[in-house]
Amino acid sequence: MSETTQPETAPPEMSIEDAIKEMEKICKENPDNIIAHHKLGLIYRQAGRDDDAIRELETAIKLDDHSVESYINLGAIYFGQGNVPRALELNEKALAITPKMAEAHVNIGLIRQHEGDAKAAVECYDKALQVDPRLLTAWINLTSAYTMLEEDAKAVEAAREAITLEPDNGMARNNLAVALYFNGDLTASKQNLDKAKELGYAVDSRFEEALTAKMAE
Repeated sequence: MSETTQPETAPPEMSIEDAIKEMEKICKENPDNIIAHHKLGLIYRQAGRDDDAIRELETAIKLDDHSVESYINLGAIYFGQGNVPRALELNEKALAITPKMAEAHVNIGLIRQHEGDAKAAVECYDKALQVDPRLLTAWINLTSAYTMLEEDAKAVEAAREAITLEPDNGMARNNLAVALYFNGDLTASKQNLDKAKELGYAVDSRFEEALTAKMAE
């Protein structure tokens, strides 16, 4: 499994509804406030109001065409909606402004992986990790890309790096379980799959059944 980089969210001490009202008020009073439009877009996204989020992030970009974070978050929304060309365009614009933006490299890698080009995806994740070696999403996605390429030892190595960064990440544990399965370590695969489930990650039942059957042989 793979994931995109995650946006900011509303302050934990404030409800989403209150955060929206506050930011809407600020945007109304200060329509040229780029940061306010950007933050309102992120909160709308958190609330599941993607159309409103797109409007606010597009506004932020119109006010400042170098608002790279707005490009990144807008691209994530479009990717989630299935508009892959637009998502790619936005992340490429972000990189044109800030070439060493690890998050944009990760997102482009995810797009390449979605298109079935795992080799290109690996190159993107490697670029992201050259910028930020501790970027968890890059290690998680690199694991799944190596699994697609059937480079199982490298997949295990990438997954272990992700676990080192965040031992209680369910997706990382699941990816390690898959990588270990294909690398032939069924016991460790089962241990990590159980840990992923314990952490609340929705594991693939078909993979779990295949692992159980393989261990019973």
